[in-house]
Amino acid sequence: MRRTAFLLCLIGLFGPGPSLSARPFTALDLATLDRPSDPRLSPDGRWVLFDLRSVDFAANKASHALWLADSTGGSAPRRLAISEGGAASGRWSPDGSRIYFLSGRQGGIDQVWQTDRTGDRAVPVTHLPFDVGAYRLAPDGKTLVVSQAVFPDCAELACSQARLAKALAEKPGGVVFDHLFIRHWDKWADGTRNHLFALALDQDGVAGGPARDLMAGLDGDVPNQPFGDDNDFAISANSRDLVFSAKIAGASEAWSTNFDLFTVPLDGSAAPRALTAGNPAADATPVFAPEGGWLAYRAQRRPGFESDRYGVMLRDVVSGSERELAPDWDRSADQIAWAADGQSLVVLAEDLGQTRLFRVRVKDGSVTALTGPGHVGGFDLAGGRLVAVADDLSAPPQLFVSHDDGGHRQKLTHFNERQLQDVAWGDAQQFSFKGWNNEPVYGFVVKPSGWVAGKRYPVAFLIHGGPQGSFGNMFHFRWNAETFAGAGFAVVMVDFHGSTGYGQAFTDSISRHWGDRPLEDLQKGWDFALAHYPFLDGGRACALGGSYGGYMINWIAGVWNQPWRCLVNHDGIFDTRFMGSSTEELWFSEWENGGTPYQPDSDFALFNPADHAAAWRKPTLVVEGGKDYRVPLEEAIATFTALQRQGVPSKLLYFPEENHWVLKPHNLVQWYGEVTAWLERWTAVE
Repeated sequence: MRRTAFLLCLIGLFGPGPSLSARPFTALDLATLDRPSDPRLSPDGRWVLFDLRSVDFAANKASHALWLADSTGGSAPRRLAISEGGAASGRWSPDGSRIYFLSGRQGGIDQVWQTDRTGDRAVPVTHLPFDVGAYRLAPDGKTLVVSQAVFPDCAELACSQARLAKALAEKPGGVVFDHLFIRHWDKWADGTRNHLFALALDQDGVAGGPARDLMAGLDGDVPNQPFGDDNDFAISANSRDLVFSAKIAGASEAWSTNFDLFTVPLDGSAAPRALTAGNPAADATPVFAPEGGWLAYRAQRRPGFESDRYGVMLRDVVSGSERELAPDWDRSADQIAWAADGQSLVVLAEDLGQTRLFRVRVKDGSVTALTGPGHVGGFDLAGGRLVAVADDLSAPPQLFVSHDDGGHRQKLTHFNERQLQDVAWGDAQQFSFKGWNNEPVYGFVVKPSGWVAGKRYPVAFLIHGGPQGSFGNMFHFRWNAETFAGAGFAVVMVDFHGSTGYGQAFTDSISRHWGDRPLEDLQKGWDFALAHYPFLDGGRACALGGSYGGYMINWIAGVWNQPWRCLVNHDGIFDTRFMGSSTEELWFSEWENGGTPYQPDSDFALFNPADHAAAWRKPTLVVEGGKDYRVPLEEAIATFTALQRQGVPSKLLYFPEENHWVLKPHNLVQWYGEVTAWLERWTAVE
């Protein structure tokens, strides 16, 4: 079969989904789904501790609870009673006798607590002045490492506490900055950094004595803001040393991607020492082998490029010698974990529109896929078992357990199945065609809910962000294909050049080519879909995108607006030059455009939507969050102004409290309501 023929990918990761019935999937369904995540196996592999996010829609908020599942399937999963006070980030003690977790049940400050497997009684472990953002237990169970947001020049927690109290009391009217970052993601800088502190644990697993700052003298964050967690640091098998990944602050912090690994004795007897100073790019996710001889971590090679391939590195703990594991495997590693025998690693990576688990052998670097189609969102290994959170385009996340070789998969959870039992999911298929440079490009089409043979349907053409990202075979909780299908639209998504999971050269190809190569793929993918799926009504189609996808909406509005009845731009770029000077993570814009906006040889003017705004004609809905510091609010205002000034039908949907994403349940439902109403208005049969 030629590559341009259908791939007929079966969407249904670990078995059939709910049977078809009359009801479409809705935005309210999406906003209120329970979401399992963060699975953790007990040391013997018998029990799975996991987080469940649930929504109280009336209160417009989400809460987190800890649940316990029997990995043998012998009993139904149950919610731990201690979750009534709030509980998240559940972790097992090394011997499996205790469960540690984070909770703000006393005073609203997140601290470490503990319980046993019954989950009936919570015992406080820490009494620290600031929220614990992440933590780890030493393998010998005698030390707890926690993160605290402190002023890096303060020698003790009390110093940071006093300085913050003074700042709150004085409440000055102005804030002075003398270096970047001044803000990051959705928060303004306040001078604090996440530092790691060691606390001794007594025989009952409770912390006592002073907290030792293991990063004293380092002006860097661990976990790494804004999305870091306990994967940013690890404790050696002998419980003597801590290794962490950090970017040291300095003049280049806002345009550097140079994260290094550091090692420090857990007893604080020496200062941190850099392990990877020779690599000017990112080093991340340290993981010690079970016997302690090897340290595995992920590393990029090109400084300044946040979407460079992450290779898996092995470092001999004694000699310091290093080598890359499977250097010819053209995939970028995400999460990594050691198998129990220490002879292989399990690696999470995107792969041709799927997100799979792979086993990579230490001896020869051979790679074996452990999971099939779909999306694995997280996993853990212990006691010869593997637990994973998995989903696909038409199935929300559930927990599955298997042998650690991926065989004999068993579904452990059944969240939302009663709520969704009468939902008619839109069938999904993966396709492939020849795109830019005659290279294979992949995409997905999703039929509308209640699809009827011979009928033609309006189309939502979704364009993903990143641009180094993917609209793959996953149940997306913001840009959800099934929610559009439930609203009566067929969905088409194309993983254009620049997308991840198709090899690093494919990902690289979009840099300095934002407006030509991906546009060619989108055009050819649209033509291919129309030619092969007769239920698509090409005369009633709208294009939608967020972030880079929003940029592309503005770009095609000026250079390829002919196929579209309407457009939706969420957090998209209007003027690439202004974006390059107003965004926070400068490394992104500078890599993608070959320099700064004021350098004459950079490409900021090459594919700039603002320069083609005079050709805008299609009705456009613009969406923006007030706390989006990645693509600032002014980009949306400029887009809306250009539309209004030219008399183009347009709306601006503004969420003052949202960032680059729409997260609050009520706002998410409103977002889909406004977007689908816009699509319905402009794709209605004339």
